[in-house]
Amino acid sequence: MDSTPYLTVDAEVLDRNLSDAADAAAARGLALRPHAKSHKCVEIARRQLELGAAGLTVATVTEAEVFAAAGCADLFIAYPVWATPARAGRLRALAERATVRVGVDSAEAAALLAGTGVEVVVEIDSGHHRSGVHPAGAGELAAAAARLGLTVAGVFTFPGHGYGPGRQARAVADEAAAIRTAAGAMRAAGVEPGVRSGGSTPTASTSDSAALTEIRPGVYALNDAQQVELGTCGWGDVALTVAATVVSVAGDHLILDAGSKVLGADQPAWVTGGGRLPDHPDARITALSEHHATVVFPPRAPRPAHGEIVRVAPNHLCAAVNLADELTVVRNGVEIDRWRVAARGTNT
Repeated sequence: MDSTPYLTVDAEVLDRNLSDAADAAAARGLALRPHAKSHKCVEIARRQLELGAAGLTVATVTEAEVFAAAGCADLFIAYPVWATPARAGRLRALAERATVRVGVDSAEAAALLAGTGVEVVVEIDSGHHRSGVHPAGAGELAAAAARLGLTVAGVFTFPGHGYGPGRQARAVADEAAAIRTAAGAMRAAGVEPGVRSGGSTPTASTSDSAALTEIRPGVYALNDAQQVELGTCGWGDVALTVAATVVSVAGDHLILDAGSKVLGADQPAWVTGGGRLPDHPDARITALSEHHATVVFPPRAPRPAHGEIVRVAPNHLCAAVNLADELTVVRNGVEIDRWRVAARGTNT
């Protein structure tokens, strides 16, 4: 690429991340169902499936359509889909060419899925307090879905409250307890929870393999600055970075040509800036404008000069990828391919 900014993927790091996660899940007897909303890329999804992934997780019906068209035959839409007539028709078409599971957290939503041919998975709240029923209510909802003629495949949750320093152990414990409670409630209602799904990138390596049957991490494939700051990975495990040019230097700070429209605007309170520079770990991005990143270096620290290209790890790669049309794939610093972000903007 001649002009920055653009997203790069280190093929060697990506392949190692994928292989390590596949091996780790298999060693613990867990199915790996990666969340494709992180990379949105057919080439990465195919690599995950070739390494033994049980299928893909997606966030929307359109994402499911993209990956089904690319040949994925087992998809889980891990979202409480509200199936309007048009969306129900799309789900019916999807179910004719792939195994499709859809999250539900209400009898009303389940009723809209009846007759579409999809299976449903009951969503429970394990502490993140987003969507999902209370674990004890999973049996009642599963029974209601079954009465509608739906196949209830099991139960799932997202331990999203593990995103924060020192929170992973609590989130893992909460997830396991909630899944066990929900599974018991479902069995009491006459529905066997064959699938017990959870996990996230920060919690995947310590998820309770006795409580769960599968995990759904997504960020692990490429990693980002958040995961480094959480201790989930190191800088050598970050496969996706933004190539950005130093366009201005003033005193103790410089400006890069990659702002929030490239890096994304996500900045949780616990992170140390608007992204990180892996090759300059003591530097901090102190401000993001749409097309500017302000980077401050410690006093007397070596810093890039005008026109120099640096690598920037976004805080949240899912947002950064969704802003890009393609990923530039490199090996040993040399471009070897370009991959289209096939599921970019697939929000419906």
